[in-house]
Amino acid sequence: MKKTLLSILIASCSIIQAQIPCINGMAGDYPCNGYDLQVFIPCTDFEADNANDSWGWTDPDDGTEYALVGLDNGTAFLDISDPINPIYLGKLPTHTSSSLWRDVKVYNNYAFVVSEANNHGMQIFDLTRLRDVSNPPETFTEDAHYGGFGGAHNIVINEETGYAYGVGADYSGGAHFVNIQDPLNPIGEGGYSGSGYTHDAQVVVYDGPDSDYAGKEIYIGSNEDKVVIVDVTDKTNPVLISVVTYTNDAYTHQGWFTEDLNYFILGDEIDELNFGFNTRNIVFDFTDLDNPQLSFEYSGPTSATDHNGYVDGDKFYLANYKAGMRVIDISDIANGNMTETGYFDVFINGNSAGYDGAWNVYPYFESGNILISSLKYSSPDYVPGFYLVKSSALSVDDNSLSNFSLYPNPSINSVELNSTNTPISEISIYDLSGKLLLSKKYNSEININLNISNLASGIYLLKINNKKSIKLIKN
Repeated sequence: MKKTLLSILIASCSIIQAQIPCINGMAGDYPCNGYDLQVFIPCTDFEADNANDSWGWTDPDDGTEYALVGLDNGTAFLDISDPINPIYLGKLPTHTSSSLWRDVKVYNNYAFVVSEANNHGMQIFDLTRLRDVSNPPETFTEDAHYGGFGGAHNIVINEETGYAYGVGADYSGGAHFVNIQDPLNPIGEGGYSGSGYTHDAQVVVYDGPDSDYAGKEIYIGSNEDKVVIVDVTDKTNPVLISVVTYTNDAYTHQGWFTEDLNYFILGDEIDELNFGFNTRNIVFDFTDLDNPQLSFEYSGPTSATDHNGYVDGDKFYLANYKAGMRVIDISDIANGNMTETGYFDVFINGNSAGYDGAWNVYPYFESGNILISSLKYSSPDYVPGFYLVKSSALSVDDNSLSNFSLYPNPSINSVELNSTNTPISEISIYDLSGKLLLSKKYNSEININLNISNLASGIYLLKINNKKSIKLIKN
Protein backbone atom coordinates (compact mmCIF):
# COMPACT_ATOMS: atom_id res chain seq x y z
CA MET A 1 0.00 0.00 0.00
CA LYS A 2 1.29 3.42 -0.89
CA LYS A 3 1.84 5.47 2.24
CA THR A 4 3.31 8.94 2.42
CA LEU A 5 2.78 11.59 -0.27
CA LEU A 6 5.65 13.86 -1.14
CA SER A 7 4.68 17.22 0.26
CA ILE A 8 4.12 19.73 -2.53
CA LEU A 9 3.50 23.06 -0.83
CA ILE A 10 4.40 26.24 -2.64
CA ALA A 11 3.94 28.22 0.55
CA SER A 12 6.62 26.29 2.40
CA CYS A 13 9.18 25.90 -0.37
CA SER A 14 10.07 28.35 -3.08
CA ILE A 15 11.69 25.70 -5.29
CA ILE A 16 9.19 22.87 -5.31
CA GLN A 17 6.17 24.00 -7.31
CA ALA A 18 2.86 22.37 -8.19
CA GLN A 19 -0.23 22.96 -10.30
CA ILE A 20 0.50 26.21 -12.07
CA PRO A 21 -1.55 26.82 -15.23
CA CYS A 22 -0.17 28.47 -18.33
CA ILE A 23 -1.86 31.89 -18.44
CA ASN A 24 -0.88 34.66 -20.86
CA GLY A 25 2.31 32.87 -21.79
CA MET A 26 3.54 32.14 -18.26
CA ALA A 27 3.14 29.33 -15.72
CA GLY A 28 4.43 31.17 -12.70
CA ASP A 29 8.02 32.01 -13.64
CA TYR A 30 8.10 29.61 -16.62
CA PRO A 31 7.43 30.76 -20.20
CA CYS A 32 4.85 28.49 -21.80
CA ASN A 33 2.41 28.03 -24.63
CA GLY A 34 -0.39 25.51 -24.17
CA TYR A 35 1.20 23.45 -21.38
CA ASP A 36 0.56 23.65 -17.63
CA LEU A 37 3.02 22.80 -14.89
CA GLN A 38 1.82 19.85 -12.83
CA VAL A 39 4.82 19.68 -10.51
CA PHE A 40 8.53 20.47 -10.29
CA ILE A 41 10.88 18.61 -7.95
CA PRO A 42 14.54 19.66 -7.71
CA CYS A 43 17.36 17.14 -7.81
CA THR A 44 18.24 17.96 -4.21
CA ASP A 45 15.03 16.18 -3.13
CA PHE A 46 16.53 13.04 -4.67
CA GLU A 47 19.88 13.71 -2.95
CA ALA A 48 21.46 14.27 -6.34
CA ASP A 49 23.16 17.13 -8.13
CA ASN A 50 21.82 16.59 -11.63
CA ALA A 51 19.20 14.85 -13.74
CA ASN A 52 19.70 13.35 -17.18
CA ASP A 53 17.54 10.77 -18.92
CA SER A 54 13.93 9.92 -18.06
CA TRP A 55 11.39 7.31 -19.06
CA GLY A 56 7.98 6.04 -18.00
CA TRP A 57 6.25 2.84 -16.95
CA THR A 58 2.51 2.15 -16.77
CA ASP A 59 1.55 -0.75 -14.52
CA PRO A 60 -0.41 -3.18 -16.72
CA ASP A 61 -2.40 -4.42 -13.72
CA ASP A 62 -4.01 -1.13 -12.62
CA GLY A 63 -2.83 1.58 -15.03
CA THR A 64 -0.75 3.45 -12.43
CA GLU A 65 1.83 5.68 -14.10
CA TYR A 66 5.41 5.89 -12.84
CA ALA A 67 8.24 8.26 -13.69
CA LEU A 68 11.80 6.93 -13.94
CA VAL A 69 14.29 9.77 -13.56
CA GLY A 70 17.97 9.33 -14.28
CA LEU A 71 20.29 11.14 -11.87
CA ASP A 72 24.03 11.60 -11.65
CA ASN A 73 24.14 9.08 -8.77
CA GLY A 74 21.25 6.73 -9.51
CA THR A 75 17.70 6.40 -10.76
CA ALA A 76 14.63 7.81 -8.97
CA PHE A 77 11.17 6.26 -9.16
CA LEU A 78 7.94 8.23 -8.63
CA ASP A 79 4.27 7.28 -8.55
CA ILE A 80 2.60 10.04 -10.58
CA SER A 81 -0.98 8.75 -10.47
CA ASP A 82 -1.80 12.00 -8.69
CA PRO A 83 0.36 14.25 -10.87
CA ILE A 84 0.40 17.26 -8.55
CA ASN A 85 1.17 15.14 -5.50
CA PRO A 86 3.59 12.50 -6.75
CA ILE A 87 5.05 9.95 -4.40
CA TYR A 88 8.83 9.70 -4.43
CA LEU A 89 9.10 5.95 -3.88
CA GLY A 90 12.87 5.67 -3.78
CA LYS A 91 16.15 5.48 -5.66
CA LEU A 92 18.31 2.78 -7.20
CA PRO A 93 21.90 3.94 -6.55
CA THR A 94 24.48 3.80 -9.31
CA HIS A 95 26.24 0.45 -9.67
CA THR A 96 29.68 2.01 -9.35
CA SER A 97 30.27 5.78 -9.35
CA SER A 98 28.43 8.95 -10.27
CA SER A 99 28.26 10.20 -13.84
CA LEU A 100 26.58 13.01 -15.72
CA TRP A 101 25.35 10.42 -18.24
CA ARG A 102 22.77 7.80 -17.27
CA ASP A 103 20.12 6.25 -19.48
CA VAL A 104 17.06 4.14 -18.64
CA LYS A 105 14.52 2.20 -20.73
CA VAL A 106 11.75 -0.29 -19.94
CA TYR A 107 10.89 -3.78 -21.15
CA ASN A 108 8.37 -6.28 -19.77
CA ASN A 109 7.95 -4.48 -16.40
CA TYR A 110 11.70 -4.13 -15.85
CA ALA A 111 13.90 -1.05 -15.99
CA PHE A 112 17.31 -1.30 -17.66
CA VAL A 113 19.86 1.31 -16.63
CA VAL A 114 23.29 2.11 -18.08
CA SER A 115 25.80 4.85 -17.36
CA GLU A 116 29.14 6.09 -18.59
CA ALA A 117 30.44 5.50 -15.05
CA ASN A 118 33.41 3.12 -15.14
CA ASN A 119 32.42 -0.58 -15.04
CA HIS A 120 28.76 0.26 -14.49
CA GLY A 121 27.32 -2.33 -16.88
CA MET A 122 23.55 -2.64 -17.06
CA GLN A 123 21.34 -2.62 -13.96
CA ILE A 124 18.03 -4.46 -14.08
CA PHE A 125 15.21 -3.48 -11.73
CA ASP A 126 11.83 -5.15 -11.28
CA LEU A 127 9.31 -2.29 -11.55
CA THR A 128 6.52 -4.32 -9.95
CA ARG A 129 8.33 -3.73 -6.65
CA LEU A 130 6.99 -0.17 -6.85
CA ARG A 131 3.43 -1.39 -6.24
CA ASP A 132 3.91 -1.82 -2.51
CA VAL A 133 6.49 0.50 -1.02
CA SER A 134 5.81 0.71 2.71
CA ASN A 135 8.15 3.50 3.74
CA PRO A 136 9.13 5.82 0.89
CA PRO A 137 11.65 6.86 -0.16
CA GLU A 138 13.44 3.52 -0.14
CA THR A 139 16.97 2.75 -1.24
CA PHE A 140 16.49 -0.01 -3.79
CA THR A 141 18.85 -2.75 -4.88
CA GLU A 142 19.14 -4.04 -8.44
CA ASP A 143 17.46 -7.38 -9.19
CA ALA A 144 20.08 -8.41 -11.73
CA HIS A 145 23.16 -7.02 -13.41
CA TYR A 146 24.73 -7.46 -16.82
CA GLY A 147 28.48 -6.96 -16.93
CA GLY A 148 29.09 -7.77 -20.58
CA PHE A 149 30.13 -4.16 -21.11
CA GLY A 150 31.42 -1.49 -18.73
CA GLY A 151 30.37 2.08 -19.24
CA ALA A 152 27.80 2.76 -21.97
CA HIS A 153 26.36 6.04 -23.12
CA ASN A 154 22.89 4.78 -23.88
CA ILE A 155 20.58 1.78 -23.84
CA VAL A 156 18.17 1.12 -26.69
CA ILE A 157 15.43 -1.51 -26.42
CA ASN A 158 13.26 -3.11 -29.09
CA GLU A 159 10.26 -4.22 -27.06
CA GLU A 160 8.91 -6.31 -29.96
CA THR A 161 11.91 -8.64 -29.99
CA GLY A 162 13.18 -8.39 -26.43
CA TYR A 163 16.64 -7.15 -27.35
CA ALA A 164 18.60 -4.36 -25.70
CA TYR A 165 21.38 -2.50 -27.48
CA GLY A 166 24.10 -0.89 -25.39
CA VAL A 167 25.69 1.89 -27.43
CA GLY A 168 28.74 4.00 -26.83
CA ALA A 169 30.37 1.06 -25.06
CA ASP A 170 32.52 -1.64 -26.65
CA TYR A 171 32.45 -2.79 -30.27
CA SER A 172 34.24 0.46 -31.18
CA GLY A 173 31.39 2.30 -29.49
CA GLY A 174 28.82 0.61 -31.72
CA ALA A 175 25.99 -1.64 -30.61
CA HIS A 176 26.34 -4.40 -28.01
CA PHE A 177 23.47 -6.91 -28.45
CA VAL A 178 21.80 -8.28 -25.30
CA ASN A 179 18.94 -10.77 -25.29
CA ILE A 180 16.63 -9.63 -22.44
CA GLN A 181 13.66 -11.87 -23.19
CA ASP A 182 14.26 -13.32 -19.74
CA PRO A 183 14.97 -9.97 -18.06
CA LEU A 184 16.73 -11.37 -15.01
CA ASN A 185 19.03 -13.51 -17.13
CA PRO A 186 20.38 -11.29 -19.92
CA ILE A 187 22.55 -12.94 -22.55
CA GLY A 188 25.12 -11.15 -24.68
CA GLU A 189 24.88 -12.04 -28.36
CA GLY A 190 27.70 -10.12 -29.99
CA GLY A 191 27.53 -6.67 -31.49
CA TYR A 192 28.16 -4.36 -34.41
CA SER A 193 31.25 -2.21 -34.83
CA GLY A 194 31.27 -1.61 -38.56
CA SER A 195 30.19 2.05 -38.52
CA GLY A 196 32.02 3.44 -35.52
CA TYR A 197 30.64 5.07 -32.39
CA THR A 198 26.87 5.23 -31.89
CA HIS A 199 25.64 7.97 -29.58
CA ASP A 200 21.98 6.96 -29.71
CA ALA A 201 19.79 4.72 -31.83
CA GLN A 202 16.30 3.45 -32.56
CA VAL A 203 15.58 -0.19 -33.36
CA VAL A 204 12.29 -1.36 -34.89
CA VAL A 205 10.72 -4.39 -36.49
CA TYR A 206 10.26 -2.83 -39.90
CA ASP A 207 6.76 -2.50 -41.38
CA GLY A 208 7.35 0.62 -43.48
CA PRO A 209 7.14 1.34 -47.19
CA ASP A 210 10.32 -0.48 -48.29
CA SER A 211 9.06 -4.03 -48.90
CA ASP A 212 12.62 -5.35 -49.19
CA TYR A 213 12.94 -5.16 -45.41
CA ALA A 214 9.48 -6.14 -44.22
CA GLY A 215 9.69 -7.95 -40.89
CA LYS A 216 13.42 -7.27 -40.49
CA GLU A 217 14.87 -5.79 -37.30
CA ILE A 218 16.32 -2.45 -38.38
CA TYR A 219 18.81 -0.38 -36.39
CA ILE A 220 19.08 3.39 -37.03
CA GLY A 221 22.26 4.71 -35.43
CA SER A 222 23.14 8.36 -34.84
CA ASN A 223 26.89 8.04 -35.24
CA GLU A 224 28.55 11.42 -34.60
CA ASP A 225 28.87 12.48 -38.28
CA LYS A 226 26.36 10.25 -40.06
CA VAL A 227 23.21 8.16 -39.73
CA VAL A 228 23.58 4.43 -40.35
CA ILE A 229 20.89 1.91 -41.22
CA VAL A 230 21.75 -1.66 -40.25
CA ASP A 231 19.85 -4.95 -40.53
CA VAL A 232 20.37 -6.61 -37.13
CA THR A 233 17.87 -9.44 -37.61
CA ASP A 234 20.66 -12.00 -37.50
CA LYS A 235 22.71 -11.02 -34.45
CA THR A 236 25.62 -13.12 -35.70
CA ASN A 237 25.70 -11.27 -39.01
CA PRO A 238 24.52 -7.63 -38.86
CA VAL A 239 24.46 -6.06 -42.32
CA LEU A 240 24.99 -2.40 -43.13
CA ILE A 241 22.19 -1.24 -45.44
CA SER A 242 23.16 2.38 -46.04
CA VAL A 243 24.78 5.51 -44.66
CA VAL A 244 23.37 9.01 -44.95
CA THR A 245 25.18 12.28 -44.30
CA TYR A 246 24.22 15.94 -44.39
CA THR A 247 25.88 19.33 -44.65
CA ASN A 248 27.01 21.38 -41.66
CA ASP A 249 27.26 18.34 -39.44
CA ALA A 250 28.71 18.97 -35.99
CA TYR A 251 27.49 16.04 -33.85
CA THR A 252 24.91 13.57 -35.13
CA HIS A 253 23.14 13.02 -31.83
CA GLN A 254 19.70 11.36 -31.84
CA GLY A 255 16.68 10.82 -34.04
CA TRP A 256 13.27 9.15 -34.28
CA PHE A 257 11.06 7.63 -36.97
CA THR A 258 7.67 9.03 -37.84
CA GLU A 259 5.05 6.40 -37.00
CA ASP A 260 4.61 5.38 -40.65
CA LEU A 261 8.41 4.91 -40.90
CA ASN A 262 8.52 7.19 -43.94
CA TYR A 263 10.68 9.86 -42.32
CA PHE A 264 13.45 10.07 -39.73
CA ILE A 265 13.83 13.29 -37.70
CA LEU A 266 17.42 13.86 -36.61
CA GLY A 267 18.94 16.24 -34.11
CA ASP A 268 22.54 17.51 -34.38
CA GLU A 269 23.57 18.58 -30.88
CA ILE A 270 26.41 21.00 -31.66
CA ASP A 271 25.40 22.69 -34.93
CA GLU A 272 23.67 25.60 -33.15
CA LEU A 273 26.88 26.38 -31.27
CA ASN A 274 29.24 25.82 -34.21
CA PHE A 275 27.29 27.47 -37.01
CA GLY A 276 24.94 29.89 -35.26
CA PHE A 277 21.77 28.15 -36.45
CA ASN A 278 18.45 28.36 -34.74
CA THR A 279 17.39 24.96 -33.39
CA ARG A 280 17.77 22.64 -36.38
CA ASN A 281 16.24 19.23 -37.06
CA ILE A 282 17.18 17.38 -40.23
CA VAL A 283 14.42 15.31 -41.85
CA PHE A 284 15.34 12.32 -44.02
CA ASP A 285 13.10 10.44 -46.43
CA PHE A 286 13.50 6.77 -45.44
CA THR A 287 10.96 5.28 -47.86
CA ASP A 288 13.86 3.51 -49.58
CA LEU A 289 16.24 2.23 -46.91
CA ASP A 290 18.91 1.45 -49.49
CA ASN A 291 18.84 5.02 -50.73
CA PRO A 292 17.79 7.45 -47.96
CA GLN A 293 17.50 11.08 -48.96
CA LEU A 294 17.60 14.44 -47.25
CA SER A 295 14.04 15.78 -47.32
CA PHE A 296 14.27 19.18 -45.61
CA GLU A 297 15.52 20.98 -42.52
CA TYR A 298 13.31 22.40 -39.79
CA SER A 299 14.41 25.61 -38.08
CA GLY A 300 12.95 26.42 -34.68
CA PRO A 301 12.13 29.88 -33.29
CA THR A 302 15.13 30.06 -30.90
CA SER A 303 18.87 29.44 -31.01
CA ALA A 304 18.71 26.80 -28.25
CA THR A 305 20.54 23.49 -28.62
CA ASP A 306 18.38 20.47 -29.36
CA HIS A 307 18.78 17.21 -27.48
CA ASN A 308 16.40 14.20 -27.45
CA GLY A 309 13.24 14.15 -29.57
CA TYR A 310 10.40 11.61 -29.80
CA VAL A 311 7.40 11.17 -32.07
CA ASP A 312 3.91 10.46 -30.77
CA GLY A 313 1.30 10.47 -33.51
CA ASP A 314 1.48 13.75 -35.40
CA LYS A 315 3.58 15.48 -32.76
CA PHE A 316 7.33 15.67 -32.27
CA TYR A 317 8.33 16.34 -28.66
CA LEU A 318 11.79 17.91 -28.43
CA ALA A 319 13.95 18.41 -25.34
CA ASN A 320 15.49 21.71 -26.41
CA TYR A 321 17.83 22.51 -23.48
CA LYS A 322 17.47 26.25 -22.67
CA ALA A 323 14.22 26.48 -24.67
CA GLY A 324 12.66 23.67 -22.64
CA MET A 325 10.23 21.24 -24.22
CA ARG A 326 9.00 22.19 -27.69
CA VAL A 327 5.99 20.50 -29.31
CA ILE A 328 6.01 20.44 -33.11
CA ASP A 329 3.18 19.45 -35.47
CA ILE A 330 4.49 17.00 -38.10
CA SER A 331 1.15 16.15 -39.75
CA ASP A 332 2.33 17.80 -42.99
CA ILE A 333 5.90 16.52 -42.91
CA ALA A 334 5.45 14.92 -46.35
CA ASN A 335 5.16 18.44 -47.80
CA GLY A 336 8.20 19.72 -45.94
CA ASN A 337 6.28 21.40 -43.13
CA MET A 338 6.84 21.24 -39.37
CA THR A 339 5.16 23.82 -37.15
CA GLU A 340 5.72 24.52 -33.48
CA THR A 341 2.39 24.46 -31.63
CA GLY A 342 3.40 24.72 -27.98
CA TYR A 343 6.17 24.65 -25.41
CA PHE A 344 7.08 24.62 -21.75
CA ASP A 345 10.37 26.36 -20.99
CA VAL A 346 12.26 25.01 -17.95
CA PHE A 347 15.14 27.52 -18.28
CA ILE A 348 13.90 31.05 -17.70
CA ASN A 349 17.12 32.99 -18.41
CA GLY A 350 17.10 33.00 -22.19
CA ASN A 351 17.07 30.54 -25.08
CA SER A 352 20.69 30.61 -26.23
CA ALA A 353 22.68 27.59 -27.37
CA GLY A 354 24.15 25.55 -24.54
CA TYR A 355 23.58 22.53 -22.35
CA ASP A 356 21.53 23.74 -19.39
CA GLY A 357 17.83 22.90 -19.28
CA ALA A 358 15.69 20.17 -20.81
CA TRP A 359 17.71 16.98 -21.36
CA ASN A 360 14.86 14.56 -22.07
CA VAL A 361 11.13 14.45 -22.58
CA TYR A 362 8.82 11.42 -22.26
CA PRO A 363 5.41 11.98 -23.93
CA TYR A 364 3.89 8.47 -24.00
CA PHE A 365 1.62 8.31 -20.95
CA GLU A 366 -2.03 7.64 -21.81
CA SER A 367 -3.06 10.32 -19.29
CA GLY A 368 -1.27 13.02 -21.27
CA ASN A 369 1.26 13.64 -18.51
CA ILE A 370 4.67 14.53 -19.98
CA LEU A 371 7.98 14.10 -18.15
CA ILE A 372 10.83 16.57 -18.57
CA SER A 373 14.21 16.01 -16.93
CA SER A 374 16.64 18.90 -16.75
CA LEU A 375 20.39 19.34 -16.41
CA LYS A 376 22.64 21.99 -14.88
CA TYR A 377 25.77 22.27 -16.97
CA SER A 378 27.33 25.73 -16.88
CA SER A 379 24.75 28.04 -15.29
CA PRO A 380 25.60 28.10 -11.56
CA ASP A 381 22.21 29.41 -10.41
CA TYR A 382 20.07 27.00 -12.41
CA VAL A 383 18.15 24.40 -10.37
CA PRO A 384 17.84 21.12 -12.32
CA GLY A 385 15.22 18.52 -11.63
CA PHE A 386 12.06 16.74 -12.68
CA TYR A 387 9.07 18.44 -14.30
CA LEU A 388 5.66 17.01 -15.01
CA VAL A 389 3.56 19.00 -17.47
CA LYS A 390 0.31 18.53 -19.35
CA SER A 391 -1.47 20.13 -22.27
CA SER A 392 -3.69 22.98 -21.13
CA ALA A 393 -6.36 21.60 -23.46
CA LEU A 394 -6.34 18.29 -21.61
CA SER A 395 -6.18 19.97 -18.23
CA VAL A 396 -9.09 22.30 -18.81
CA ASP A 397 -11.16 21.47 -21.85
CA ASP A 398 -11.31 17.75 -21.48
CA ASN A 399 -11.84 17.93 -17.72
CA SER A 400 -11.66 14.19 -17.23
CA LEU A 401 -9.40 12.27 -14.95
CA SER A 402 -9.57 8.52 -14.87
CA ASN A 403 -13.24 7.70 -14.15
CA PHE A 404 -14.37 11.24 -13.23
CA SER A 405 -15.89 14.10 -15.24
CA LEU A 406 -16.59 17.69 -14.22
CA TYR A 407 -18.94 20.07 -16.04
CA PRO A 408 -19.54 22.84 -16.82
CA ASN A 409 -15.97 23.95 -16.36
CA PRO A 410 -15.47 26.93 -16.23
CA SER A 411 -18.59 27.66 -14.20
CA ILE A 412 -20.10 30.52 -12.18
CA ASN A 413 -22.32 28.93 -9.52
CA SER A 414 -22.14 25.13 -9.52
CA VAL A 415 -20.57 22.10 -11.17
CA GLU A 416 -21.63 18.49 -11.67
CA LEU A 417 -19.09 15.85 -10.67
CA ASN A 418 -19.82 12.39 -12.08
CA SER A 419 -18.04 9.07 -11.63
CA THR A 420 -18.50 6.11 -13.95
CA ASN A 421 -17.58 3.42 -11.44
CA THR A 422 -15.67 4.86 -8.46
CA PRO A 423 -17.82 5.94 -5.49
CA ILE A 424 -17.05 9.43 -4.23
CA SER A 425 -16.55 9.69 -0.48
CA GLU A 426 -14.78 13.04 -0.15
CA ILE A 427 -14.21 16.25 -2.10
CA SER A 428 -11.72 18.98 -1.24
CA ILE A 429 -10.98 22.27 -3.01
CA TYR A 430 -7.58 23.98 -2.77
CA ASP A 431 -6.28 27.23 -4.16
CA LEU A 432 -3.03 27.23 -6.12
CA SER A 433 -0.99 27.95 -3.00
CA GLY A 434 -2.16 24.68 -1.47
CA LYS A 435 -4.64 26.28 0.99
CA LEU A 436 -7.71 24.16 1.75
CA LEU A 437 -10.88 26.15 1.01
CA LEU A 438 -13.64 23.53 1.19
CA SER A 439 -13.96 19.91 2.30
CA LYS A 440 -17.09 17.77 2.12
CA LYS A 441 -17.75 14.09 2.80
CA TYR A 442 -20.25 11.92 0.95
CA ASN A 443 -21.78 8.49 1.29
CA SER A 444 -20.22 6.74 -1.72
CA GLU A 445 -22.06 8.81 -4.33
CA ILE A 446 -21.41 8.84 -8.06
CA ASN A 447 -23.21 12.08 -9.00
CA ILE A 448 -22.65 15.28 -7.03
CA ASN A 449 -23.79 18.85 -7.53
CA LEU A 450 -21.24 21.17 -5.95
CA ASN A 451 -22.00 24.81 -5.12
CA ILE A 452 -18.99 27.03 -5.88
CA SER A 453 -20.74 30.41 -5.84
CA ASN A 454 -18.79 31.52 -2.76
CA LEU A 455 -15.43 31.05 -4.47
CA ALA A 456 -13.69 34.03 -6.01
CA SER A 457 -13.01 33.92 -9.74
CA GLY A 458 -9.88 31.94 -10.45
CA ILE A 459 -8.34 28.49 -10.85
CA TYR A 460 -8.62 25.83 -8.15
CA LEU A 461 -7.72 22.20 -7.54
CA LEU A 462 -10.60 19.84 -6.82
CA LYS A 463 -9.37 16.66 -5.13
CA ILE A 464 -11.52 13.52 -5.11
CA ASN A 465 -11.20 10.86 -2.39
CA ASN A 466 -7.94 12.54 -1.39
CA LYS A 467 -6.28 10.99 -4.43
CA LYS A 468 -7.37 12.20 -7.87
CA SER A 469 -7.24 15.88 -8.85
CA ILE A 470 -9.07 17.96 -11.46
CA LYS A 471 -8.54 21.60 -12.33
CA LEU A 472 -11.64 23.70 -11.52
CA ILE A 473 -12.16 27.16 -13.04
CA LYS A 474 -14.57 29.65 -11.43
CA ASN A 475 -15.71 32.53 -13.64
